[in-house]
Amino acid sequence: MSAATGIRTPRVYARRTAVLAAAAALAAGAALIAAPAAVASPPAPVDAATARTYLGQLTVQAEGSLTGYSRAKFPHWITQSGTCNTREVVLKRDGVNVKTDANCAAISGSWYSEYDGATWTAASDLDIDHLVPLAEAWRSGANNWTTAQRQGFANDLTRPQLIAVTDNVNQAKGDKDPAKWLPSRTAYRCTYARMWVDVKHYYKLTVDSAEKSALQGILNGC
Repeated sequence: MSAATGIRTPRVYARRTAVLAAAAALAAGAALIAAPAAVASPPAPVDAATARTYLGQLTVQAEGSLTGYSRAKFPHWITQSGTCNTREVVLKRDGVNVKTDANCAAISGSWYSEYDGATWTAASDLDIDHLVPLAEAWRSGANNWTTAQRQGFANDLTRPQLIAVTDNVNQAKGDKDPAKWLPSRTAYRCTYARMWVDVKHYYKLTVDSAEKSALQGILNGC
C-alpha cells in the first residue's frame, strides 16, 4: 500500500503593494491545486452552531457496560439495491471515478481518506468507518434498541455515520470516542465533531463528560 503525498503550496512573495491582490489570487489558486480533486463525502453534518446546540441537548452520563455486546447485533452490510450492499454503496459514493463489476464490487477508482489525508486506488485499502462506533453506540444506549434499530444505525446512508477511510487508521480508532481519538488530519476535526454530534443527537445516544468536553473544545473553535 502507498499513500499519495500532497502537493506543497508554493510561496508567493509580493514585492510591491500594487501586486498584493494578484499574489493573493495566486495563493488561492495554489491552495485549490493542493486540495484533492472532486472529493466525495458523506452527507453534510449540521453546522457548528447547530452542533453546539445539539451537544447541549444530549444526556450526559457515564458510559454503560459492553456486557452482551457483539457486532452481530448490528447486522451489516445489508443489501441496499440489486447486488450492492452498504459497503459497496459507500465506496462508490466516497470515491472518484469508481468502476464496479457485475457484483457491485469496486474494481477501480480513487479514494481520499479524510482522517489522514492519504489517497488510495484499491478498495481493499479502505474500511467503512462507523463514525460513532457500534460498541460506543451500545454503551450509549443502543443496548436497549431492537435488532432492526441497530441494523438501521449500522447501515445509515442518510446521516454522516459512514465514511470510507484508510483501513489501519480506522482500526487504530477502534471504538474510541473523541476524548480518546481524533483524526490526525486536524483540518477535518471540526467536521468530525459536527458529524459525531449530529449522529448522536439523531439517535438520542448519551455522551460521557470527557467526550462532551472534547467535543465542546473542538466545536468552540469551528
